[in-house]
Amino acid sequence: MARAAPAARRLAPPRRLAAARAGLLAALLLAAGCGYGFTSGAGRLPPGAERIFVPPFDNRSSDAEAGAWVAAAVRQELARRGASGRPGDRARIEGEVETIRFLPAGTTFVLTLAVRARLAVDGKPVAELPLARNEEYVAGQDPLETEGRRRLALRRAAEALGRDLVEKLERP
Repeated sequence: MARAAPAARRLAPPRRLAAARAGLLAALLLAAGCGYGFTSGAGRLPPGAERIFVPPFDNRSSDAEAGAWVAAAVRQELARRGASGRPGDRARIEGEVETIRFLPAGTTFVLTLAVRARLAVDGKPVAELPLARNEEYVAGQDPLETEGRRRLALRRAAEALGRDLVEKLERP
């Protein structure tokens, strides 16, 4: 026995459609009137620093990639705020990784990453910040695992320093 083809879907009745539109409009008006808004962090940076270029940081540590990791973390944080720049932009953040220390503390280690960064607009210094970050990591079962954990701790420290640096440059 052949089944009848299902009836084509019907459009919502005009009343339902009107109620849905009214509900959406009410929600938008409520959201607009509550004082909530979207702002970009680029507007809170110093004048002239709406777009900031960040070259790799100089590296005075024993870890070959530390300067690149810190600079990449700063670039990523600026991009989140809509302020990531290119080489020809007016503002630049330059800096150096001063030290990386690894101190044992029982079965854990404490990694300390110290950085100095400078913001310049049109070649004139605007701010200079010394920053440091500690990250703990647990020793592995063998040297290779411990080294992998150390590198992850270094990456986390670089990301935190990138956030700290951009936040300290922003105006309240």
